[in-house]
Amino acid sequence: MCGIVGVVSTAPVNQLIYDALLLLQHRGQDAAGIVTQQERKFYMHKAKGMVRDVFRTRNMRALPGNIGLGQVRYPTAGNAASEEEAQPFYVNAPFGIVMVHNGNLTNAKQLRAELADTDHRHTNTDSDSEVLLNVLAHELARATSGAPLKSVDVFKAVRAVHKRVRGSYAVIALIAGYGLLAFRDPYGIRPLCIGHGADGSVMLGSESVALEGNLYTLERDVAPGEAVYIGLDGKVQAEQCAEKSSLHPCIFEYVYLARPDSVMDGISVYQARLNLGESLAKRVISTVPPSEIDVIIPIPESSRPSAMQLAQLLGLPYREGFVKNRYVGRTFIMPGQGARKKSVRQKLNAISSEFKGRNVLLVDDSIVRGTTSKEIVQMARDAGANKVYLASAAPPVRFPNVYGIDMPTKSELVAHDRTVEEIRQVIGCDALIYQDVDGMKKAIGALNPGVNGFEASCFDGIYVTGDISEGDIAALNAGRTGGAEEGDVDTSRLSLPNAQDA
Repeated sequence: MCGIVGVVSTAPVNQLIYDALLLLQHRGQDAAGIVTQQERKFYMHKAKGMVRDVFRTRNMRALPGNIGLGQVRYPTAGNAASEEEAQPFYVNAPFGIVMVHNGNLTNAKQLRAELADTDHRHTNTDSDSEVLLNVLAHELARATSGAPLKSVDVFKAVRAVHKRVRGSYAVIALIAGYGLLAFRDPYGIRPLCIGHGADGSVMLGSESVALEGNLYTLERDVAPGEAVYIGLDGKVQAEQCAEKSSLHPCIFEYVYLARPDSVMDGISVYQARLNLGESLAKRVISTVPPSEIDVIIPIPESSRPSAMQLAQLLGLPYREGFVKNRYVGRTFIMPGQGARKKSVRQKLNAISSEFKGRNVLLVDDSIVRGTTSKEIVQMARDAGANKVYLASAAPPVRFPNVYGIDMPTKSELVAHDRTVEEIRQVIGCDALIYQDVDGMKKAIGALNPGVNGFEASCFDGIYVTGDISEGDIAALNAGRTGGAEEGDVDTSRLSLPNAQDA
């Protein structure tokens, strides 16, 4: 999961891209980068760190031009410690191309071999994004055969990319002297939208909030398999480039990843979380009688809409029992269990008066590794809670994710190979209530009947691309040196239903 943005304007875009990346900071806190173009020359600055730390005044002044792109990085492939793997990535031929990518390729190893042996292109990092850039560059070279670039060549190249590349990818690329290219994988797993400014400028971004926060009007989402080509004059051309496409956005975007004020693929993230709370209420009633609950308290911040809806439906008080330190990063996307565990108490502090002597129902958006949940339950007890119940607005996370979310190894997942009762004992709460998978899909899917389904593999084990095996997951994890802890790859007992059976 990363955040990407691209802009074509008649005015300088450096500040605009910076502001958009700030609005997407929640999607990646490991590294940030911006590239702009002026008179066919690229100007780039990227480094590890948050947007506000990476870009100083001197860096911004060195980014001239009316067209550019940027990214905030959250590593799921390659080396999280490598500053070289911060995006954008650059190749000088053909034309000169810079690219940002949100997603995760599942056949990167195969593509890397093809690039070296057949395409005769060199990659210098472990990043799958660099692989994708070189595949795109190779196909653009084939499509143009040495001639100047035309829009028909761009779409031909993207069609070839779709045939070669597997996995999830939302891409924005800048082709020197020609314009901006954006495309999305045939399942639309990772999000991408487009909008216009009052001056006719065009912006693309991972979430609508990046556009609306900069006074751009959201026009639509880029369709699965579609390519959008924007010339230097701002003219937009679009074409479907996938032989088969089907909208299956990542459901975890709505559960946790996206900002609540975003609209993605026609679905309000905030309303989706309200609906999850409504569906969760039925599960709570069947497990813990509301008369045994004194107060409902959200675990900040993504769970707030679900907790509020749950409290309203159960007729129970809603209280803010935890104060969040906003200067600590999101614990879910921190590399390594040690960093996550250490940051929990730095991130949250309990208000004792809301817990003392009460039976509290804590509501979280999801439970992934269980480390944070265990710490928070203990915090509630330390604050004087009589009983601590825990409800998750999402179902148990039982399977690895291979499409760009940092939950790749089953040994990290507290729900894998455990019953709900066993999970409850690990976390230490008095009762544990989960959303069910069908309820989650219905609650969110009802908001846009045009969605064909969801990529929900971490919950149901069904991988929508239909090409993921146990060996693939082991190989993907073997290539990671950042997000997960070392030595926890074990897929020997992993059950992987085929996507075609869904």
